[in-house]
Amino acid sequence: MKRAVGFIAMVLIAGTLFAAGSAEQQAKAAPGLNIAIITTPSGVDDGSFNQDNYNGILAFVKNHPEAKVTAIREPSGDVAAALKAAADVVAEYDVLVCTGFQFAGIGELAQENPDTKFILVDTYPTDAKGNTVELPNVYAMTFAEQESGFFAGVAAALETKTNKVAVVNGVAYPSNVNYQYGFECGVIYANQKLGTKVQVVELPSQAGTDVTGANVRGNYVGSFADEATGKIIGQQLLAQGVDIIFVAAGASGNGVFTAAKESNGKLRVIGCDVDQWDDGVVGNSNIILTSVLKVMSLNVERTLNRIQDGSFKGQNVLLKADTDSTGFVKKSGRNQLQSSTIEKLDQAYKLVQDGTIVPASNFGGFTPEQFKVN
Repeated sequence: MKRAVGFIAMVLIAGTLFAAGSAEQQAKAAPGLNIAIITTPSGVDDGSFNQDNYNGILAFVKNHPEAKVTAIREPSGDVAAALKAAADVVAEYDVLVCTGFQFAGIGELAQENPDTKFILVDTYPTDAKGNTVELPNVYAMTFAEQESGFFAGVAAALETKTNKVAVVNGVAYPSNVNYQYGFECGVIYANQKLGTKVQVVELPSQAGTDVTGANVRGNYVGSFADEATGKIIGQQLLAQGVDIIFVAAGASGNGVFTAAKESNGKLRVIGCDVDQWDDGVVGNSNIILTSVLKVMSLNVERTLNRIQDGSFKGQNVLLKADTDSTGFVKKSGRNQLQSSTIEKLDQAYKLVQDGTIVPASNFGGFTPEQFKVN
């Protein structure tokens, strides 16, 4: 009997040691995701586009402490340099999060590295010939920025006191042109449907050229990391009588914010991509009228969760108001919109959601001049 009990005890101990060893092996075999985010020149602390994507990764890491993230800033914004930055580190990471249109050509690199997952924001992958491709290891998200730009245009038209408003952009990549065109359509809508008589002011010297070489007009800094020029453009628009500027320019937009802060209340701004209320504080006041949104952080976090749990599927997606991926800030204490403006924006939002209103976009087949208000 004693021998039998001793034998059973030995078996149990061996089983426990085997299970512990197996658990240790499984832990070694399934480490946390090693993630890199490669950004535009403005970096992950730009308070806008890159930072929102980075926050999505940080939210994932918070819930998965075994994961880690490295931020890599590509300083030039050049397409070739951006692709080289990704190629230089692709072997070191499980996931590359690439933010911005300059990473469109990542398709060939992704095909050469099928075990690496790629998350692209603001572009779809293209192959060596420049053709858009959908790849099993690439989740590429673009947003209908023209919708959020539209909300900015309506808000600006309803809130301006001088009847002169403007939009300042960074570089005329499709996402930025979408914001510009949407803003112009929002002003047109307000003028035709809501009784406003507002002019969109443009500086001919700052006209943008899109990726096809077409002149898209507007007010373009030419960089996402040139605060000095952003401030100059903001001051020039203020001198033209503009009192509200929609800012979609990355860190260059910080210069426009500075111009507004130094205007003694004459100039207000509409933030972009994320809620920028905290960036607008000036003493006891704030220069932010509202901010318009594209919900990147949540979608980045969701994609990382799918990679973690094995349900990831490569695809190219367009995220719009019908999935609450575009919008504007109306939370109390985070905007300075009149209640009547919020009411009109809510009505317009529903019309955008159901497709009644379709603002112009860079490659949507029509320009703001051709925008039809039903």
